[in-house]
Amino acid sequence: MATKITLPKTVTVPQPTLSTLDAGALIVGMVVGVGIFETPALVAANSASASVALLAWLLGGAISLVGALCYAELATTFPHAGGNYHYLMRAFGKNLAFLFAWARMTVVQTGSITLLAFVFGDYASQLIPLSEYSSAIYAAVAIACLTLINIIGLKQGKWTQNLLTAAKILGLLLVILAGITHAAPLAINNSTASTPQTTFGMAMIFVLLTYGGWNEAAYISAEVQNGRRNMVRVLLGSVVIITAIYLLINFAYFQGLGLAGMTKSTAPAADLMRRSFGEGGARFVSSLIAISALGAANATIFTGARTNYALGQDFPLFGFLGQWRERTSTPANALILQGAIALGLVFLGALTRKGFETMVDYTAPVFWFFFLLSGIALLVLRFRESSIDRPFQVPLYPLTPLLFCATCGYMLYSSLTYAGIGGSIGVIVLLAGIPLLLFNRSTRIGN
Repeated sequence: MATKITLPKTVTVPQPTLSTLDAGALIVGMVVGVGIFETPALVAANSASASVALLAWLLGGAISLVGALCYAELATTFPHAGGNYHYLMRAFGKNLAFLFAWARMTVVQTGSITLLAFVFGDYASQLIPLSEYSSAIYAAVAIACLTLINIIGLKQGKWTQNLLTAAKILGLLLVILAGITHAAPLAINNSTASTPQTTFGMAMIFVLLTYGGWNEAAYISAEVQNGRRNMVRVLLGSVVIITAIYLLINFAYFQGLGLAGMTKSTAPAADLMRRSFGEGGARFVSSLIAISALGAANATIFTGARTNYALGQDFPLFGFLGQWRERTSTPANALILQGAIALGLVFLGALTRKGFETMVDYTAPVFWFFFLLSGIALLVLRFRESSIDRPFQVPLYPLTPLLFCATCGYMLYSSLTYAGIGGSIGVIVLLAGIPLLLFNRSTRIGN
């Protein structure tokens, strides 16, 4: 009788199909989202002068560059679709990695997708209002459509991102040009009545919030062509481009509105374009912000599903998430679940009628807590796995990662102090993952 031979099942994994340009467009599209249209006025209001405000934006770029250097070492040494999840797994073990993946799936990434979708809905409603719940309807449609595009295939998702990012950058260049060519001289020496030392810290909170998102490059490290070399270019190049854009747009704001005009403005880009081109310019900015929100939401959807996929690979409790569809090169199940949770948060936002504000508070403390742990993971892995080949090593070690950790610690403290009830709910949802973790351990699932 012939012996039946069972061949091992082939596991489909992510393939390196993203070019450096694709990855860069993804990161720039995610970071240069909607914050740059709102936070500059808040930064100006908490700065002693226009020059101090510009210094804050330059410092924000420098801090982001420090973080990018740390992530460049992690991403090139340990390329993995799980990104932070994989680093935390190697440094601290399965328990903490599970809680991170749970938090990212239920709080950080889905909350970010939802708040970006609400911004799109707010500005799309100004152009074509639908009903009393117009913003929520637009938000739900945006999440459903972008999720579907990414499920259809990696190629469709990346080309959607490239087009949205290109449209966004062209629009921002027009705003910059309007500020430089249709305005009074820059008021560098204007001052406010507030105390610079006290308010500069608040200004940096808004600045670093606007720079947030470049770390998402870690989640595509396994899909970038020649990733062990090109991830350094993606991370550092993206941060440099983003910093240049932010400095130019803020220079244009100050050139067009002055410090006094900036501190009083709730929508500096719209005010600048209205001053230059009338109401048509303001409508143009509404369209630009809607496009920016879509681009950031698409990038967030793209990278967020990768962590869910990694969670499913390691924990059979969520095993259905760990399936990679070879034909489309996408984690389809992870995308579907992520979209469903985000749609649920849209419904919650529609009920509270404060979707954007609630989602910001909801995500901030949890995000900065795990961001801090990622910086610590670099220190742990450099010590514990010192023999592993590192294509890129962070310069001035250990000072650079320690500076990054100190920044994250400050932002964690600030978010817990100012987030309010939304932040408390986010922490509660994070803690709700502990029973699932205990159930996993008691039944020996994933071990």
